[in-house]
Amino acid sequence: MELRTLRYFVAVAEELHFGRAATRLHMSQPPLSRAIKRLEGDVGALLFARSPTGVTLTPVGAVLLDEARALLDHADRVRARVSAAAGGATLTVGILGDGTDPGVSRLAAAYRRAHPGIDIRIRETDLTDPTCGLRTGLVDVALTRAPFDETALTVRTLRTDPVGVVLRADDPLARRERLRLADLSDRRWFRFPQGTDPAWQSYWHGGTPREGPVVRAVQECLHAVLWNGTVGLAPLGHDLPAELAVVPLVDMAPSRVVAVCNEGDGNPLIRSFIGIAAAAYRL
Repeated sequence: MELRTLRYFVAVAEELHFGRAATRLHMSQPPLSRAIKRLEGDVGALLFARSPTGVTLTPVGAVLLDEARALLDHADRVRARVSAAAGGATLTVGILGDGTDPGVSRLAAAYRRAHPGIDIRIRETDLTDPTCGLRTGLVDVALTRAPFDETALTVRTLRTDPVGVVLRADDPLARRERLRLADLSDRRWFRFPQGTDPAWQSYWHGGTPREGPVVRAVQECLHAVLWNGTVGLAPLGHDLPAELAVVPLVDMAPSRVVAVCNEGDGNPLIRSFIGIAAAAYRL
């Protein structure tokens, strides 16, 4: 199995849709579909159950997803250590959230202008690690959302976004102009896997332990809402499928977009990144 093919597989597994995965990977859908078919041939089993509305992981696919993530994380660590040994000027940025956010685009353009010779590497992460691999050394700096355990980290708030409830469009509550957490007390919510940062879990669970499906990625949250009527939460202003609606939550603290690095890190490329990020998100 090639690492590139495993990255393709992880993208499809997290998006649960070949078209969205192809967009995320900056490629067309036919070669992505062919790559997954070849991978299924190598494995000797179907990895996805396909339907007109998308795909779901088979039991074999779920096992491979855990292993693929571990392999890709290890490959990223190897690449970073080799690059450091060779003396190359690189910066690995972890991103959690919407890559189409205008703030990200402005930051990328401004940082390229300021540091044209730097090799920027992007590592997308799922919802189980709000620090995007910063604590484990997978990234140098993270562009993510708070709250999470900030011990030994330096956190710079870039922007705050109001949060809304994601519901199916045919849900009676979707017709309301605004909602409170108490309005959702009898609903099933999504949950994060065991071991996910407690502060992060508490925030996205509305401060109360919840019952519902375990999710790792944004698309898994949206599918939980679409298929099971599960309550989801999301920052306002994000595009959603027509089958879903978002209603503002009036008693939910805003979600903070933040830039994060390890406390005391003196790397000038990281300090510059955080300063440029603050300026880019003010525009």
